[in-house]
Parts: sequence; structure tokens; C-alpha cells
Amino acid sequence: MNRDVNNLLPDDIATLRQMLLERDQQIQLQLNTIELQTGSIQLQSNTIQSLESKVENQSNTIQIQSETILKQAQAQNRLENQIEKLLRQLYGRRSERFIDPNQLMLFDENDLKALEQEARERQRDEKLAAKNPAKRQPGHARKPIPDHLPREIIRHELPLPDRACPCCGGERAEIGFESSEQLEYIPASFKVLEHRRMKYACRRCQEHVAIVPPPARPIEKGLPGPGLLAHTVLGKYGDHLPLYRQEDIASRHGVILRRSTLCDWIGAAADLLEPLYSRMIELVLQSRVIHTDDTSVKLVDRMLKLSQTARFWGYYGDEFRPYIVYDFTESRKRDGPAKFLKNYQGFLQADAYGGYDGIYSGGGVLEVACWAHARRKWFDCRTTDPTRSHEVLGQVSRLYEIEREIRRAGEAERLAVRQERSIPVLGEIRAWLDVEMPKLLPKSPSGTAAIYMDNQWQALNRYCDSGILSIDNNEAERVMKPCAIGRKNWLFVGSVSGGRRAAILMGMVQTCKRNGVEPWAYLKNLFEILPGSGKVPKSSDLDRLLADRWLLEHPEHIWQID
Repeated sequence: MNRDVNNLLPDDIATLRQMLLERDQQIQLQLNTIELQTGSIQLQSNTIQSLESKVENQSNTIQIQSETILKQAQAQNRLENQIEKLLRQLYGRRSERFIDPNQLMLFDENDLKALEQEARERQRDEKLAAKNPAKRQPGHARKPIPDHLPREIIRHELPLPDRACPCCGGERAEIGFESSEQLEYIPASFKVLEHRRMKYACRRCQEHVAIVPPPARPIEKGLPGPGLLAHTVLGKYGDHLPLYRQEDIASRHGVILRRSTLCDWIGAAADLLEPLYSRMIELVLQSRVIHTDDTSVKLVDRMLKLSQTARFWGYYGDEFRPYIVYDFTESRKRDGPAKFLKNYQGFLQADAYGGYDGIYSGGGVLEVACWAHARRKWFDCRTTDPTRSHEVLGQVSRLYEIEREIRRAGEAERLAVRQERSIPVLGEIRAWLDVEMPKLLPKSPSGTAAIYMDNQWQALNRYCDSGILSIDNNEAERVMKPCAIGRKNWLFVGSVSGGRRAAILMGMVQTCKRNGVEPWAYLKNLFEILPGSGKVPKSSDLDRLLADRWLLEHPEHIWQID
């Protein structure tokens, strides 16, 4: 090979030199080309890096924008949810009923078959009723006027000229009458009770004067009689009439009663009833289960130049201690219920307020949560998450249907039915919750509802442990309704002592309503009896004056509320 190459090379040195120069130029040209290509590659590499950086920046921007859009969507859902609740509170129905054609699919096959069988039986009954129509039942017929009301008969007679017979001209005789009733109102009236205490003396000795002791009064040396004082208390805390309105009502009868005077009467009435009210608190704290709730009230104390939000706490005793009592605190601090329930042992049914946690921690008080609260949170998710919302609402409806069926059953029967039928439904809800919770955003309406249910799960299940417990805390919420209605009328309490007196008087009126006792007659009788004691009565004497026991001795004063 080398010989072949050497044979091809010329022998002339100049030619060889020329060939080497040309070879060097080609190599240099190739090197320059390679250098240009390398630079081009480097430039392309820089361009690619720049593009990759831009893509990365754009990806980060897209991710940030996506997160922002997601947060805005969540915020929009929350705001829409809040707007819907506010609009429903202002203009809509307060009822949380819902009608969904897909709700039946929430039940299992056996339930669907049972519903189908019920529908067939209903159709069969309707066909039989169509073939054999019964007499039409009266609708909302007018109820008869009570017999105990005074009755005035007004005769309407024909004038003498109209009694002449058009045929013979003789006078037509009365042969009967047609009667119709009209219910009339006579305004309440005032009257003065003048107590004349007769004096006695010996005519022979002209001395040793004796006089009848003064009668007991609700307020010592005070103007109001027991009936007027009862009317004033009931007007404010039963009929929600502020004292300035009662002042106006009295002035229409020509009686001037200043609101400041009425306020003093209210305070004296509360002080008079305080021993009996304390006894009611003692008995409520002996209940096996207590329902409780709270609501706010404005506290305005001009003397202390104080304005703040205070609280009324309602406590609802069990069926063996059917009393309703209230407590007043200057704030919503946990020491309020903790102090009131200090010596209580039993079940406490309340909302998820954290102030109760310290009460449950001792073990003597068992927490019972409210399914109405849990249901309400899912009810508010109907527009934002209808599928999950209706799933939970359907399952909770099954629990409430069971409770409606055993509402009038005994304690043992209620417990047995709950153990047999309610616990399996609760198990289905728990299994569904475990699957769906990881899919929910914590701050979304559905996430909030799920977290609430998960945190309260043990307490939500506790009503199945005893037949005396309720599925919800609606009793306590109804107890707080008079406070909310009264707050819209008398607006605020004027002092801490005024708030405590309001709690006493509201508790007495609402206990009457719970036990079907006509409150005016009850309060009037209390104001007649309590002042004559001269000292705080014994517990045994106070027990006779409790609303439910007082009614046994005065059955004529039962209050039948439709």
C-alpha cells in the first residue's frame, strides 16, 4: 500500500510543496467549517435552553393561575352558598324539606320493593274509594265557642208596622227564632282594690285598740296587685311586649304607669320567684338527660358605660323533671356552662360548641350530638354538591323515619328498635363517609359538612345507646326561640342583674307552656302565696308550687294550646 502511495507522489519538491499547501488549506477550511457548525450547535443549544426556561416559566405561571382559579372557584362556591342561606333566611321557607325524584335510589332493593308494594296498595284503596264514595269529611271547620265564656243574648224584633199580615192584616205572632253566634272582645280593665282594715277598741276602757293585720302584697308597700304583676311579667316575657308598649296600653285606660315603675315591678317579681326558680334548677340538674343551647343578647349598662354581647343559655330537663331554666352570662366563655353544670352527671345533648369539651372530659357527662345540625350542613350543599348532599339527606331521612315510628314507644322498645334498624343505617353512612372524605376539599361546603360529621361521629351515634335520648337537639332550639323573639322587641338587657332576672321570668313562663299551665293564673297564685311566707320556703313547700304539680291541684287552669 505504501509503495502505491509513494508511486503516486511526484518527485518534484516544488510540486510536493504546492500539494502540501493545498492540503493545509483544505484542512483549515474543514476546521473553519467544523468551528462554524460547532458555534451553530452551541447557539441552537442556548436557544433550546432558553425555550426550555420559557416553557418552565409558563408551566409555573399556568400552575399558579390554575391554583388561583381553583381558589376563586372555591371562594365563589362559598359565597354562593352563603348568599343562598341568607336569601333563604330572609325570603325563603325555613323548612329544610326537599323533594328529589332520584332520592328513592338512595335506598336498597328491599326498601324499593316495600315502597312499590305500598304504592300498589294505595292505588287499590283509591279505586275502592272511587267505587264507594264516602261522605265528604269537613275541612278546617270552625271550632265551637267555649261554654265557659259569658253569653249575652240580643233580640232582634220586627217593628210593629212590619208585623201586620199582608193577607188579613192581623198581627203576626212570634213562632221561633234563628240564632247565630259572634265572638266579641271586651278590653281588659283596671280596678282598685281598697283594703279597709277595721279597727276595734273597748268602749268601756276606751283603749286597747286592735286592727286587722295588713294583707300580704307581692311588693311591700307596692301598688300592683298579684294579677297586675302577673300581667306585666307575662306581657314582657310571654307576649314579648316591651315595657314602653305596656305603658301605652295602660294610658289608653286612663292609667299612667311609667316604664321605670314597671321595670321596678319586673325586678321585684323576679326576686320573689328566685327561691322557686332555684329549686327548678336543682331538679333539672337531677335529670338523666339535659338539652342545652344558647343565643346572644345585647347588654347595655348605662351605669357602667358597658355595651357588649351577652348570652342566654337554656336548659331543658327530662320528662320526669319537665322544667325549663335559663342562665345569663356576660359572654360566651366556657366557664358559663361549666359553672352551671358543675355537679351534673348524665347525658348532655348540645351543639358542637367547644366550650362544652371541658365538661365532657371528666367522664361524668356524656356528649350527645345533634343530627339536625349535621343534616343542616349537608342541606346547605344542595346547590354546590347535589349528588353527595342528597345521598346524605336520604340516609338521614331513613333515621328520622325510624324515630317517627317509635315516637310514642317506651324507653326499652325505642332502644331495641334503634339497635336493630338505626345502627345498620349509621354503618352505611360511615362507610360512605370514609370513601368520600378524601375526595373533598376541606374548606368547601361539602368538606366542612363531612369534617363536622366525622368529628362528631361518636356523639352522633350515642342516641342509639339509650331509649331516653333524642336524635336531635331541637327541644333546646325551641327553648331559645322566645329569647330571640323577645330580643327583637325589647332589644337589650339593661344590666347584669336585669339579664339574670329576665332568665328567671322567661324560665317560669316557658315552663308553664311546656306543662300546659295557663301562665297568668299560675303567676297570680304564686304572687299571692310567696309573700306571705316571710322567709325562704322549704324545698318541700316549694315543690307544691312547681308548675306540673300546681296543675294537679288546679286542673281548671289547664292551657290547651292548639
